[in-house]
Formats: sequence, C-alpha cells, structure tokens
Amino acid sequence: MKIGILSDTHDLLRPEVAGCLRGCGLILHGGDISSRKILDELEAIAPVKAVRGNNDKEWAEGLPQVLDFELGGLRICMAHKKKDLPADPGHYDLMICGHTHRYESAWSETAEGRRTLFMNPGSCGPRRFHQPITLAVLTINAGGFAVKRIDIPHTPKESAPKTDAKDIRKQIETVIRETQKGRSTDEIAKRYGMDPALAEQIARLYVTHPGVTVDGIMGKMGL
Repeated sequence: MKIGILSDTHDLLRPEVAGCLRGCGLILHGGDISSRKILDELEAIAPVKAVRGNNDKEWAEGLPQVLDFELGGLRICMAHKKKDLPADPGHYDLMICGHTHRYESAWSETAEGRRTLFMNPGSCGPRRFHQPITLAVLTINAGGFAVKRIDIPHTPKESAPKTDAKDIRKQIETVIRETQKGRSTDEIAKRYGMDPALAEQIARLYVTHPGVTVDGIMGKMGL
C-alpha cells in the first residue's frame, strides 16, 4: 500500500506533486490546504484524510484539528502543528505534522522498545526562500513500513531571492511596518527598492503567523 503525505500546499497543487501522488491508495494532508479547490483536486487522485491548518478558514470548518486512526496495521496521529500532537508518542507508529515548511523525520523509542516515527513532509506549495519543495510517500507491507522523501525541483522563477544578511533585519522591519499601514507588497518593493519576491515572502510570513517577531521571520527564512 502506498500513501502520499504532504502539507502546506497553500492553494497550489503542482503538476509534479500530482504526478507523485498518482498510484497512491490514500493521501494524508497535514493542513494549510488553503482552498476547497485543492482538496477537490487531491480527491480526484485518491481518497484524502486531512487536518485543518491555521490558514484554512471558514471553508474548512468541517476538517478536524487532529486525526487519530489506524491504517494498514499502523496507528497514526496527524495534526497541523506539532504542539497539537499527543505528548506521549508511545501509542503510535507514526506521527505527522506540518506548519514549519521544513522536512523532518526522526524516530523515538519507549522504554518498552516501541518505536514511533515523527515526520513532517515539509511544503510542496509556493516556495519559501531557500527551503526545498518536498512531500513523502509512505509504503506499508507485511514487513513494516517505510517513508521516502521526495524533492520537487523549483523552477528558475522560484529561485530564492538574494538577501543581504547585514540589512535583512531592516528590510523585514520595513515590510512589517508598511504592511500594517495597508500597503501592498508591490508598493513596498517599489518604494524601498526591494526585491518584490522578498517583500511578498516577508509579508506572507508576517500575515500568516500572528505575533511573529523579526527574529521569528528570520528563523522561518532559514537566516
């Protein structure tokens, strides 16, 4: 049995991602789908189990915050944010979350010898700065299960914007200030001579993570 695992599509289903998911018997989505349209497109490929992300608004009211289920003999728990997963992983074979846009995979083991895989498939939606575009495929067979990371090459137009480490903090502060005034990213970029892609990415991080600090945005940018 093959199961696709993805998260943080943010209203973008890439053709390459759809191609990777074809042949899967089920798709698991870790939230921040961002529109019913994307869920419909995924459901046209295979049945979908999904949780609600912080950017999934009124249209997603029917989606659960946490899913706890059995699949192919595995006990699985899935939530958008890691903090919403159970504190004790000992009851599960696999725990899945999204939100950070960063691929993670790590095993934990209880004193009794039960092993649990925690994983985050990263994001395969719009590219965020230097972060890769990723998803995963879970394979379950009689011998157990395995998770394979899949990297999707970014297009030339998605190349990470150039940033100057010396003034990136100032640029972030500028985008936050001007966004609070209601200015668009195009206006901000033109007014301050910034890379439009950089201004858009900073503004998106600021808007989608209420209360985030400048240091927080830099951390999410991988700087």
